[in-house]
Amino acid sequence: MTDNNNARRRFLKQALLASTAAAMPGFLFANGQNPSRFGAAEKVNLACIGIGNRGGDIIRELHNTGLANIVALCDVDMEAPHTLAILKMFPNVPRFKDFRQMFDKMGNQIEAVSIGTPDFSHFPITMMAIDLGKHVYVEKPMARTFNEVELMMKAARKNPKVVTQMGNQGHSEANYFQYKSWVEAGIIKDVTAITAHMNMPRRWHGWDTKITSFPPAETIPDTLDWNIWQMQTQGHQYNKDFVNGQWRCWFDFGMGALGDWGAHILDTSHQFLDLGLPYEVDPIKLDGHNNFFYPMSSTLSFKFPKRGGMPPVEVKWYDGIDNLPPIPAGYGVQGLDPNIPPPSNGAVTAAKLNPGKIIYGKDLTFKGGSHGSTLSIIPEEKAKEMASRLPVVPLSPSNHFANFLKACKGEEQTRSSFDIAGPLSQVFCLGVLAQWTGEKIVFDRKRKKITSSKNANELLIGPPPRKGWEQYYKV
Repeated sequence: MTDNNNARRRFLKQALLASTAAAMPGFLFANGQNPSRFGAAEKVNLACIGIGNRGGDIIRELHNTGLANIVALCDVDMEAPHTLAILKMFPNVPRFKDFRQMFDKMGNQIEAVSIGTPDFSHFPITMMAIDLGKHVYVEKPMARTFNEVELMMKAARKNPKVVTQMGNQGHSEANYFQYKSWVEAGIIKDVTAITAHMNMPRRWHGWDTKITSFPPAETIPDTLDWNIWQMQTQGHQYNKDFVNGQWRCWFDFGMGALGDWGAHILDTSHQFLDLGLPYEVDPIKLDGHNNFFYPMSSTLSFKFPKRGGMPPVEVKWYDGIDNLPPIPAGYGVQGLDPNIPPPSNGAVTAAKLNPGKIIYGKDLTFKGGSHGSTLSIIPEEKAKEMASRLPVVPLSPSNHFANFLKACKGEEQTRSSFDIAGPLSQVFCLGVLAQWTGEKIVFDRKRKKITSSKNANELLIGPPPRKGWEQYYKV
C-alpha cells in the first residue's frame, strides 16, 4: 500500500509540473533561458570573481536577494584592504587567486559566476565560464575590444542554456519600464537626436597629458598576483596607477568615461529605438588627447541610419568637467541624481550638469538622468498637456541582481543578456577607438569592419593575447 501511494504521489507531482510548464508564458523560455532543476526555495550556487570595490558591491547585492549561495571567492589581490569586508562576510567560503584553478577544483559545485573585475579581464573569465556551462553576471562594459564582445556573444549563442546578464543595473529599474511603455504607446517616437552627458571629474583629470611612456615600475604589493591581474594583456610593469579603479584611465585596460557611464545613460535608447551599430563615429572634440589614457574631455558624434520606420539618429556624447552640452529651452534644473550609486573611492559629487540625456523627437523633447532615473517631458507646460495621455508604467518585478538569479532558475528572462548588451558595448568600443586614434571612424555595419583606417580596423581586435591565454579567443 505504501509503495502504491508513493508511486501515485510521484505521478501526480510529475503531472502537475508538466501542466505548470505548459501554462508558463513563452517569454520565459526565450534565448535558451529554460526552466532548470531549481525548486522555488533553492538557491543558485554562485562563485564571485573580483571581490573588492565594485566587485564587492555586486556580491552584496546578489547575496541580499536571498537567491544565491556563495560557494567560492576569487580575487588576484586577496586579503588586500579593499577585499577584507567580503572575506569577513563569508569567512568559510573557499578562496582562490586564479579563476582557472577555482573552476578546476570546484567546477562541479558552481552554477553561476559574478564578474566584478577590470574591463579588460571580463573577457577570459566570461569565456571560460560559458564554455563550462556556468551562468554569467558580468559588470559593464562587457569587454574592452569590439572583437572580444563579438566572441562573447558568439559563445553565448553557442551555449543557449547559459544565462547572461551585463551589470548595468538601471536596466531593471523604472527607466527601463517607462521607456518601453512610452515607445509602445507612441509617446517616444521619431527620435532624431540624443545628447548624452557625463560631466563629473574622472580619476585622470589633472594628469600630465604630454607623456611619452607608461609610468615607471613600482614594487608589487605582497597580496597581489600581478601576473594573473594582467591576464591576456602584455607589456606592463606594476604601478599603483594601473590598479584599484585606476585601470579605467588607460586605453590598454579600461573604457574611460564612455564605457563606464554610457551603459547607464544610453542603454534604454539603444534597445527600444533599435539603434544597433553606428555607421560613423566622429571625435568632434578631444582635449588632452594622448596615446596612453583618455582625454580630459571628449565630444563624440555617433550616427545611426534609418531603421524600419524610424528616422536616422545622431547621438552626441559629452564628457569632461567643463564640456557641457547645449541645453534646450525649458530644460529646468537637474539636481544630484539619487539613483546614482556612490563610487568605490568616495561619495558622488555634484557636477555643473549631472549625468543624463536629452532626447529630441519630432514633437516632444525628454530629459532624463542616469541608471534607473525616469524621463520627463520638457518644457513643463508640455508635460502638463501630455499628462493625461501617458500610459501606466508597470513596476519592476525584480531588481537586476534578482532578475539574473531568477533567470538562472528559469523564472524570468534577463533584461540585459548578451544579445542586448553586446551591441551596446560595441558602440562604446567604437567610440573609444575614435578617442584613442583621434580619427573619424567609418564603419560597415553589415561586415563589422572599419573602412576609414587600417590601423583603427586592426584595433577592433587589438594586439594578440599573451602566451597561455590564446584559448579564450576560440569559440
